[in-house]
Amino acid sequence: MTALHDDQQAALIEAARDARRHAYTPYSHFAVGAALLAADGRIFPGCNIENAAYSSTVCAERVALLSAYAAGARDVVALAVVADTPGPVSPCGTCRQVMFELAPHATVILANMADARFVTTPRELLPHGFEPSDMDSART
Repeated sequence: MTALHDDQQAALIEAARDARRHAYTPYSHFAVGAALLAADGRIFPGCNIENAAYSSTVCAERVALLSAYAAGARDVVALAVVADTPGPVSPCGTCRQVMFELAPHATVILANMADARFVTTPRELLPHGFEPSDMDSART
């Protein structure tokens, strides 16, 4: 986990808040924004995008991560996630698993609109996550 200064955290949280404004949430009305900081300094925004076929909904964290990967940014420094919750927002299990694999060494900043923050890591969020090496026995 890379230690981010408070001003770096604040800038990433602000980028996540900006991304949240673009959320498409006609069903839950629960808008979430995310912003990913890549090692090369690029910031990739993400917002949740719902669908009437609920299983097709994509969370903000995954939108940011997949956008970064699609652009070739594989070295994730940090990921901020923001929602209008009483305390720092908590990622769903699917997002925890995706972070665990695609951003294992990232700093994860969970926040709310009142700027409450919880800084953690993908491994702390998902202590016994499924790893690619877990599939090795299936390949033999």
